[in-house]
Amino acid sequence: MSDVAIDLFAGPGGWSQAARALRIRELGIEMDAAACATRAAAGHPTIRANVAELPLERLAGRARGLIASPPCTTFSAAGDGAGNAVTDQLAQLTWDMFAGRDTRDAHRQAIVAQLAESSWRAELPAEDRAPKIERAAASAVLVAEPARFIAACRPEWIALEQVPAVLPLWQVYADALRRMGYSAWCGKLNAADYGVPQTRERAILIASRSRRVSRPESTHYDPRKGLQLWGDPWVSMAEALGWVLGWGATGRPSVSVTAGGTSTGGAEPFGHRGRDALEAEQDAGRWALRRSRGEGMLVREGRGGRRDHPLDEPAPTITSAGSKVGANLTWVLDRPATTVQGDPRIGRPGHKDREGGESQFDVDSVRITVEEAAILQSFPPDYPWRGTRTKQFEQCGNAVPVLLALHVLSMATGIPLPQSATEAAA
Repeated sequence: MSDVAIDLFAGPGGWSQAARALRIRELGIEMDAAACATRAAAGHPTIRANVAELPLERLAGRARGLIASPPCTTFSAAGDGAGNAVTDQLAQLTWDMFAGRDTRDAHRQAIVAQLAESSWRAELPAEDRAPKIERAAASAVLVAEPARFIAACRPEWIALEQVPAVLPLWQVYADALRRMGYSAWCGKLNAADYGVPQTRERAILIASRSRRVSRPESTHYDPRKGLQLWGDPWVSMAEALGWVLGWGATGRPSVSVTAGGTSTGGAEPFGHRGRDALEAEQDAGRWALRRSRGEGMLVREGRGGRRDHPLDEPAPTITSAGSKVGANLTWVLDRPATTVQGDPRIGRPGHKDREGGESQFDVDSVRITVEEAAILQSFPPDYPWRGTRTKQFEQCGNAVPVLLALHVLSMATGIPLPQSATEAAA
């Protein structure tokens, strides 16, 4: 097992897809049953286990690499946000883990006490607040688990990922690793800078005992900042999903792509009004349905000739210029998606910046399918998600984007990127 990379909190396989593209042997450790089922369907080796309960005595010298994306419930802006209150406790716990001192229980209890004395979730009744605090503390201490594994295994290289709020703890990791003889880099990376059609910012740590590491070189840039000498413009949400402005049924405004909403909880490619509109357009002769090379195709007849769109690909946005919906959602057409958050909705840029920090999902969001969420996370569109639809969205939203993981692992290991990173990730 000495040439295997251990992937802690492996999830559905974002790191695994990247490791496969680089021909890295990876073994995932994951507790969630649905995520384990997804990994099995995708062919990623997995041990179903609680990372925090695994004994490490036999792992010394037996893992070449260590990958980890600890749960972010406590730190995520989409979660409870309790991480900032306990950063000092977690920094000390991380140092203890590197030194071989298992103080997890003591620090967890200290975090519980600290949160109980604070105003965190003070609006809740005591019977509801206490278990929330216990869960927040249990989640928070998991961010120190990679340190426990590093101290026991001494892997050649390390790659860690989390929400931006965890960066101060990655800096603690970097300091400890440098003292152990590693080259280490940590900082924030925007997934859109690496070809992911999503502006997902993450705190990253990269370390190696055998080579000098640094920030992975970007392959894409924000075109709003002007033309760059190298690289490609960010990949827009519309481009990634195959949504094209102005081609589609012309008899009505936008048809929203949705996920869920049927009586049984299943997903539909369109809401019922959108589907009815498409059928009306077909009846009017502006759309036709035919089969080509065994595939179903939507075919639009009209000015500009005939344009085909496979039925098994994401549907085109059907809009009319100047409509209210079209005006609100023009950001979809020329920029990456905002962060996929385990939800069938993608909010417009700045949707969390309104007064009070309230999300405007219900006003300005685009509803997507799990398959489209996967594309925005740079997974293959046919990735074999398992579990309920809710669990599938949860897995996809929590995963590290494959293309981002690919560039991080390439820097950590020194393995060159494939000529076409996008094709390799798929």
